[in-house]
Amino acid sequence: MKLSVLFAVVLGTGFALTGSTAQSPARPAFVTERAVLVMRHGIRAPLSGEVPDGTRTATPWPKWSVAESRVTPHGARALEIVAGEDRKWLAAKGLLDPQGCPAAGAVRIASNSSERTIDSGEDYARGFAPNCAIAVEHRPVGTVDPMFEPLRAHATTFDAKAAIADIDRSTGGMTALVQRHAREIAELDRVLGCGSGCVPGGPPRVSAEDDGHGIALEGPVRGTSGVAQVLLLQYVEGLPARDVGWGRVDAAGLKRLGALHAALFAVFTRPPYMAAHQAALLGRRVVQSLEAGPKLDVLMGHDTNVTALAAALDVDLVTSGYATNDVPPGGALLIERVRETRSGRAFVRVSYRTQSPEALRSGGHAMTVAPLRVPGCGGELCPVAVFERVLSARLAAVR
Repeated sequence: MKLSVLFAVVLGTGFALTGSTAQSPARPAFVTERAVLVMRHGIRAPLSGEVPDGTRTATPWPKWSVAESRVTPHGARALEIVAGEDRKWLAAKGLLDPQGCPAAGAVRIASNSSERTIDSGEDYARGFAPNCAIAVEHRPVGTVDPMFEPLRAHATTFDAKAAIADIDRSTGGMTALVQRHAREIAELDRVLGCGSGCVPGGPPRVSAEDDGHGIALEGPVRGTSGVAQVLLLQYVEGLPARDVGWGRVDAAGLKRLGALHAALFAVFTRPPYMAAHQAALLGRRVVQSLEAGPKLDVLMGHDTNVTALAAALDVDLVTSGYATNDVPPGGALLIERVRETRSGRAFVRVSYRTQSPEALRSGGHAMTVAPLRVPGCGGELCPVAVFERVLSARLAAVR
């Protein structure tokens, strides 16, 4: 008799051998005990000022179906889809049952206090556990939540002078940052169709905000970053090709232009000083949730939250279809506490979970989970105590 053998590969858990000679299901190498998702909200309409006043285009901008900054119906559906896929993926790792309502307290969703993050939390809850009415925790709309906006909340002892010095060390200075992105700025001018200098700029500089608890960026990167993001949002929203950059940019071009949006985080969240303050409370919430939180803790915030935590972990966010460190709508850092079934040892595993631009645009279900190696951990699996020590050491003190 011919022996038929099938190898099934499960991401992050090794492989199991099955076939006609199998006696019982293979024991998984690791089981996920708790998980934290730090996520960007869903696909939204452009923000007020995201395209700076005075930006010139050959033809008017296309209209959106919802008010500025609000999550679109297409974006809501994309969040429901990725939530359902997260449920399947985490269930396969032993965290939760694949269907039905989770036990009380097993899933916690907290969002920032903006309408787009609250709506996104509700959309995610609906897709993760349909008809289960998981409440989304949040502060009143318009108030400042220190976990998601620590600088606005004055949650840390922030020194703008020290921040600017560290930003200059990290980037080489604002003039150098602009020069590195000269090609993308020129490409954006071509898409906008005005000739050159389509986005108002001025001299590049970073300065302290009036209250001393934040920094302000001026110049070409500040203006072009928002415009590049709006073009990506047009694509993932599913606008007709003729309305995505007026038909003058494709998916490859959007990835290149995404480097302008990522350059914003090179100033506001990626430098070590900025990361330490921007992730100060968020990082502590991650540590607490891994130690004694619910099975799944979903923190629905912004791209600044995801990039700040990634910077505090000293990892770059790389995935198909996007510029490095340009977090797409619904993109997330996934932090798991896993236990090795044979030895009983506990580890932390960090991944970057996204959907490609094409999947978001078409309403597809495919997602990518890219493992990340946290420096100081020695590999993709980090002993819990080591992970907590490494992350905590990179966070600023909280007032």
